[in-house]
Amino acid sequence: MAMAATRKLMRAVRVFEFGGPEVLKLQSDAAIPVPKENQVLIKVHVCGVNPVETYIRSGTYARKPALPYTPGSDVAGVIEGVGEHVTAFKKGDRVFTIGTISGGYADYAVAAVNKVFPLSDKLNFKQGAAIAIPYFTAYRALFQKGRAKAGETVLVHGASGGVGIATCQIARAYGLKVLGTAGTEEGMNIVLRNGAHQAFNHREANYIDKIKEYTGMEGVDIIIEMLSNINLAADLQLLSCAGRVMVVGCRGPIEINPRDTMTKESSIIGVSLFLATEEEMRECAAAVLDGVEAGWLNPVVGPEYPLEQVAKAHEDIIHSSGARGKMVLLL
Repeated sequence: MAMAATRKLMRAVRVFEFGGPEVLKLQSDAAIPVPKENQVLIKVHVCGVNPVETYIRSGTYARKPALPYTPGSDVAGVIEGVGEHVTAFKKGDRVFTIGTISGGYADYAVAAVNKVFPLSDKLNFKQGAAIAIPYFTAYRALFQKGRAKAGETVLVHGASGGVGIATCQIARAYGLKVLGTAGTEEGMNIVLRNGAHQAFNHREANYIDKIKEYTGMEGVDIIIEMLSNINLAADLQLLSCAGRVMVVGCRGPIEINPRDTMTKESSIIGVSLFLATEEEMRECAAAVLDGVEAGWLNPVVGPEYPLEQVAKAHEDIIHSSGARGKMVLLL
């Protein structure tokens, strides 16, 4: 009897109040969720950590989950059970998710079947947890919102993190000229290994001048911007005529001169994966799964943390000296 009872419990990170990383509480007596109709239960092996999860946890983000909640969207693992009407997956299938219902920072997670995708044998679970939010966001920013075309030049501002690397790989595969920035030598090398034609160190005082020199009179057609509260004003100086800045990441306000958009008829466009329609999500998924099959989609895993160090992970993803791949939690 005791054995059966203990099996229904799991570890899960719970947030009971919004605040700093210290509000992330690891509990070992959480109930294993039960999949309902059109849902699956996943035994989580690895869960991705995304900057947006720190904004949500702090209570400063537009979307606030009801408390208490378990963070985490992109998990990789194995199907443990399926709810009614689920035919696409069976127990034992390797999968990754773009979202969970119960939260991914846990031993088990429930997800809607339309947010779950088969994980190719070409990729391990760590890579599986580095696919969904980075690659779907990158594809959405480039094509669904940025209208990128082969032959155009894209600058990935902050290219060595999860979304940045995904953007470099996708843009290169789709025939764009790819420039990337990173804050360390190691980061720049990662960017060059993952599709960028040229890398720049955004900690150098004159790096904007170097990008201008490199692109000449033409400028950059698209900028994928991970830290717009720092870079947006400079980005507007780098654009070509009708160029566009895609705001993927932001940590506060910035002052810009709107006239800078008038001189080149440039656009500043916000990107939010949460607002993608069902059809747009399917388009992202198709592109990503095709990339895995073709072999150019190859997630780079960065810092790894055990679930017990989740607070440290949240601290580091915001304050580390330079991103290098997708941060993950190991379960």
